[in-house]
Amino acid sequence: MKTVRMRIFTLLAAVISCVHIVPFYILLTTSLKAKGDYSSKWSLPSAFSFQNFREAWERASLGQSFLNTIIITAVSAALLIFMGSLAAYPLARRNTKLNKIVFGLLISIMIIPPLTSMVPLYKMVADAGLINTHAAAILINTAAYMPLTVFLYSGFIRSSIPKELEEAAKMDGAGLIRTFYTIVFPLLKPITATVCIISCVFIWNDYQFAIFFLQDQKVQTLTVAMAGFFGENANNLHLVAAAAIMAMLPMVVLFLALQKYFISGLSSGAVKG
Repeated sequence: MKTVRMRIFTLLAAVISCVHIVPFYILLTTSLKAKGDYSSKWSLPSAFSFQNFREAWERASLGQSFLNTIIITAVSAALLIFMGSLAAYPLARRNTKLNKIVFGLLISIMIIPPLTSMVPLYKMVADAGLINTHAAAILINTAAYMPLTVFLYSGFIRSSIPKELEEAAKMDGAGLIRTFYTIVFPLLKPITATVCIISCVFIWNDYQFAIFFLQDQKVQTLTVAMAGFFGENANNLHLVAAAAIMAMLPMVVLFLALQKYFISGLSSGAVKG
């Protein structure tokens, strides 16, 4: 009975995988077809051409957009990991009423749609003179994903880091900060990879904040640049497909590099509260 059930689950997983792979197959084959090749979307290119990638890169000015997106994503992720892990540590270890209230507020913030705060947020950023700056995007993205980061870190610390290690460090004379950075933080590698992947993917693909606060072409991120490029080349699917592949490739590489730690972070109780 178990063997039959496992075979059914395996077949179901294979079908679901194929369903997800099909769009990527169509995207890849379309990007590799020459301009005059209008064969079926299911067919392979008659001759593989990489001209679409070079042309899309130049026409969409993807170089500057890539640089802007990398800066915003990298700095935001670093702030989330540094500040989120520090904030989660006392919340996970000190079971006080105040910490319970703070943790409840973090959970509440996570369910509030970001667009509901867009008008006052835009006014604050404009008053601070940060419109069309990297700093605006970095601060906004860091604040937006901080509750989720703290939630993940605190759950992992509670379920996977034994208190005895910290007690032993305390007996050796280590302070709270030293204990965290020398004992606790090195053990947070799995959940740090999870936070890094989740935050980087969200920030890399962010459109709603970028379209409001990064309107100048010099600071535009990939999502904004790609939206304009798609509109201008709606009839040239070869270029659009090539641009889309280049835009998503960094996050694919990041996930493949950290997937072992990502899965370990989730399976070790990262989503337990």
